[in-house]
Amino acid sequence: MSSPASSPRPYSDGVAGAPGGSDGRGAARGAGDEPLVATAPPGSAGGLISPPQPPAEPDDEAPTPESVSGAAGAAAPPRPAHHHVTFRQAFGHRYFRRVLIAQFVSNVGTWMEMFTIQMFVAQTTGRLDDQGILGALQSLPIFLLGIFGGLAADRFNRRTLLVVTQILASVVAAGVALVAAWDFESKRTAVHWLFALGALNGCVMAFNFPAWQTLTPRLVPRAELSRAIALNGIQFNMARVLGPALAGLLLATVAAWPLLAFNALSFLIVAGVVASTPNAPAPARDGTSVWQQVVAAWRFLRHQRGPRAVFLAQVYISLLAAPLVRLLSMFVIDVYGLEPRAAEPAAGTLLAVQGIGAVIGGVALGYIPPWYPRHHFIPVAVSALGLAISLFAATTTLWMGYGAMLICGFFWIWAFNQSWAALQVLAPDHMRGRVLSLVTVAGFGATALGVLIAGLVGEVIKRQGLLSPAGATQAVIGGFGIPLLLGGVYMLMNRTPEVDGPERVPAPRKASGKLVDAVLAREHWPE
Repeated sequence: MSSPASSPRPYSDGVAGAPGGSDGRGAARGAGDEPLVATAPPGSAGGLISPPQPPAEPDDEAPTPESVSGAAGAAAPPRPAHHHVTFRQAFGHRYFRRVLIAQFVSNVGTWMEMFTIQMFVAQTTGRLDDQGILGALQSLPIFLLGIFGGLAADRFNRRTLLVVTQILASVVAAGVALVAAWDFESKRTAVHWLFALGALNGCVMAFNFPAWQTLTPRLVPRAELSRAIALNGIQFNMARVLGPALAGLLLATVAAWPLLAFNALSFLIVAGVVASTPNAPAPARDGTSVWQQVVAAWRFLRHQRGPRAVFLAQVYISLLAAPLVRLLSMFVIDVYGLEPRAAEPAAGTLLAVQGIGAVIGGVALGYIPPWYPRHHFIPVAVSALGLAISLFAATTTLWMGYGAMLICGFFWIWAFNQSWAALQVLAPDHMRGRVLSLVTVAGFGATALGVLIAGLVGEVIKRQGLLSPAGATQAVIGGFGIPLLLGGVYMLMNRTPEVDGPERVPAPRKASGKLVDAVLAREHWPE
């Protein structure tokens, strides 16, 4: 096992040890371009920039720079601006490839579990508020404990933290399978157990997510990080295609517990694969207290214009987009009027179609011109996602829903992928865990709030007779989609160029102030 002193140098070091040197310089990046070289906030504001660290010597178990970056005996040099990195290059790194495949298997199991639980609650209670409570309980612990997860990712060995939390997640998933197999006298009792296990799983994920977010940058060179993140999004959404579709088909013929047991096993598979990756010790401590570290990460998000804009966009998307997936089971039953036996495969297929759209969107990211800036791309994606969700809410037939869901998936990955990619690049390595943890905490808090409000409001509208059950379900989903659309337009017309990094290339011409020109990023067109 590698010791901290001999562990491979992370390619993602935001200030030191990354390809391109440790002088804090950066190069401009576009939405269709990969991160180019290490970047850091200008100067040393807030004490956020760590001092350069010497490169580590490779050992027998750690990947050499040659095995990871393809450059014999040295880290990969920074790529020139607008060099186009392919998905094959990112997938070619063996540790990243192994983790990616294991993640895909596990995510298939996770989507199967999520779909199975949501359909069980929908068919058992038929209440929108129960769906909202379930979603809130799964997300609220991450909101409450996520900052401690980020601190753990910055203070403890990240590989060990991942392995331990994957094993704990497997135990929780096994408990869900046991609840599904148990013959309770009251189905309501089973629902309450699922609520409790959902909250317990959220506690585990509060420590799992920050460690995951620091893993990928250690397995691929920084120049290929954007493509690696896109591949992660693609595999996640391929699992979204396969998992719900399989669950919807299998639930019509087999019991639920074998599907849930598969998810428990998949967590153990990932734990084994992660254990085989290079050692990932925490960055060296600088003697500051836990509270000072949290405050420093918050100041970074608050005072740096680029990270702040991406942070707010993430929270806004999480608040308004989450009800679409969380209330989908009830949407199929209330709006499309399907019986439980037909609702299972229909809802599973809708999620699968959304996943197909996301996979197509992930692939399409590779064709975005390298000069197209993220501070245009993210608002455009947010606006388009809000429009797509609003269109889905207006559908009245299953086939219309399939078309709208395809569009939702396409822009879903555009909005989330590029905002996360921007944050991973903008956050320096010595506080990346804390920064991403704060964003994760806020995102899951917004998700919990969004699904809870949507469920409670929808159920009140139904029970007060203000709208039919179908109208109430459509109203709450559409009522979240329209503000998302308008918010994206506002972001687009009030852009934050710092999203593209501290040394972005200035636009060669003045912005016109027109919406169409903003969508096309006309002021950034190459001359």
